[in-house]
Amino acid sequence: MAVLSVLALVVTGFAWRSIDSLRNNLATAGGLGLGGSADGAVDILMVGTDSRTDAHGNPLSQDELDSLRAGEEVASNTDTIVLIRVPNDGSSATAISIPRDSYVDVPGIGMSKINAAYGATKETERLRLVEDGATDKEAEEESTKAGREALIQSVADLTGITVDHYAEVGLLGFVLLTNAVGGVDVCLNEPVDEDMSGAHFPAGEQTLKGADALSFVRQRHDLPRGDLDRIVRQQVFMASLVGKVLSAKTLSDPGKLNELSGAVQRSVVLDDDWDIIEFATQLQDLAGGKVQFETIPVADLNGMTDYGESIVEVKPKDVKKYVAGLVGEEPTDSEDPTTSETPKIDASTVTVDVANASDVGGLANGVADALTSLGYGQGEVGNYTGASVSETTVFAHSADDDSAKAVAAALGGLPTDTDATLPEGSVRVVLSSDYQGPTSAETTSTTTSSESSETGLEPASTAGTTPTPAPPGPPIDAGSSGPRCVN
Repeated sequence: MAVLSVLALVVTGFAWRSIDSLRNNLATAGGLGLGGSADGAVDILMVGTDSRTDAHGNPLSQDELDSLRAGEEVASNTDTIVLIRVPNDGSSATAISIPRDSYVDVPGIGMSKINAAYGATKETERLRLVEDGATDKEAEEESTKAGREALIQSVADLTGITVDHYAEVGLLGFVLLTNAVGGVDVCLNEPVDEDMSGAHFPAGEQTLKGADALSFVRQRHDLPRGDLDRIVRQQVFMASLVGKVLSAKTLSDPGKLNELSGAVQRSVVLDDDWDIIEFATQLQDLAGGKVQFETIPVADLNGMTDYGESIVEVKPKDVKKYVAGLVGEEPTDSEDPTTSETPKIDASTVTVDVANASDVGGLANGVADALTSLGYGQGEVGNYTGASVSETTVFAHSADDDSAKAVAAALGGLPTDTDATLPEGSVRVVLSSDYQGPTSAETTSTTTSSESSETGLEPASTAGTTPTPAPPGPPIDAGSSGPRCVN
């Protein structure tokens, strides 16, 4: 939305008259550790926050707060997370949505819902800074930066894509951008009447503005697939908005262009290394049909932690493979360990040590039990005391060890590596928080490790439940002549 709004300004004479004003008044964020488009495309992380301030940190007025229908709760959750990939020639754009409740490994926190990566990291860092004597303003600025960095890294770890640029839009910004184009056309299969979001709409096509538009994209209660249906709502809304921004009626209306400029300046935060004007000029020939919206695959829509918290379970390997396919970088068989031939060995002759380097209590015991059930001998089982690891790995003395390859395959296609300190023929599995392979049923009991009790982490549990997978739906594009009807 931010990029397309600027695009509308750039391709008109109005934009060139006000370009300096736009550049000077955009809110920016620096030092986020972003990439540099080295892979032939610009990868943008766009997040929608539930912030009750504008892009410059100014509190919203009471009238503005009331118009949002978002309650009084103050938080920094990122309930809309979209990774947008644009080839350097600006010929197309693919927007990949990530469900807000996706349970992922967050740097510095461990397993958590991805929408909390920003807010939880920010609050932890803010409290630390205040205790160290920082002013409230200093603590707010530095902790916000830490929250953004944690979210950027979490998305990169999940998708395998390095984020090049960052765009953030608050609740008010969504309303202002929607109003600036005169509202957005949507279509509902059935009427809705849901008080939590304030969504009260008839069935059929309609044009939504302001708080009604916000309610439309925020509703997830009373929808058949919950957050996934909300994502579909957001995608069809953005597709319709893209079409509206690129239309001649918007580009030729000075009043709408003025509103767009004001909305962008007040409500959008961009990373300070991004020349948004130059980038927008690359998109001048972008057609609506070349803007597609996708959603990552979900392993279990109704996942649950051991503490009863509802989550969306995702498998990082599946997500990486899916995203790679979307962006034209499908891994080859040699890059995907799950496709290599499993060596034929006698499992009873292999003893496997299992070390837990994650924050999930009981994980090492569960994996060891799973291997024992497959006929492998049980070696040492306990917490990992070596250097920090970021990826679950099977180690052996040499790279051509068939036993290590067989164990890696048995645990879901794990990567293998060498450790010269291991005796010939021995195998060690080092478990990180990304582990998604088999465990025994006993691992879904309680968190017992000291690390977990200190951080309050909640391992995912599927004991006694049937996973509800949600494969990606058909792509949505911005080139249709009318809005697509959805739940």
